[in-house]
Amino acid sequence: MSHLIPVGISSRHLHVHQQDLETLFGKGHSLTKTKDLSQTGQYACEETVTLVTCKSQIEKVRILGPVRKDTQVELSLTDCIKLGIQVPIRESGNLEGTPGIQIIGPSGKVLLESGVIVAARHIHMSPKDAERFCVEPGEIVSAYASGPRSITFNQVVIRIREDFVLDFHIDTDEANAANLKNGDTVELIKLP
Repeated sequence: MSHLIPVGISSRHLHVHQQDLETLFGKGHSLTKTKDLSQTGQYACEETVTLVTCKSQIEKVRILGPVRKDTQVELSLTDCIKLGIQVPIRESGNLEGTPGIQIIGPSGKVLLESGVIVAARHIHMSPKDAERFCVEPGEIVSAYASGPRSITFNQVVIRIREDFVLDFHIDTDEANAANLKNGDTVELIKLP
């Protein structure tokens, strides 16, 4: 039985609430899909914004669709250093106590009070995959990447949902450290 899981690398991006989308891009605006992502129903959008802090800014940060119930910004630790902000490593959606940021679009600005995270590394999988890998939702595992910059990623969260496609999600910092590309594979290691 193979314990290999494809890698999906996530660069900086944000998810937006409809009201914030309209503030940034104009009343009645809807997202423009450019390409599907690995997870069912998720897609990259044409729309980009600028993230601004007191120290710096990052332009052309892509929005991912569809719209969500909360606006959430996902950065790498390198992005956080550039912006001069301290951001916790969290699972997506766990926004309590997170810092905010100013988001600038072509039609307006949103001052996000909270919602900036560095996404915790995680593995998406369906219930069928979970059964095959003998893991439970929220279980913490490791993932081993072989190669010239081999590394074991610890503290990997298992996320299970019927519509999830098997994927090991890491950010660009983590991928670069291990010389990983989209579609490479890692081996799931269950902890004792």
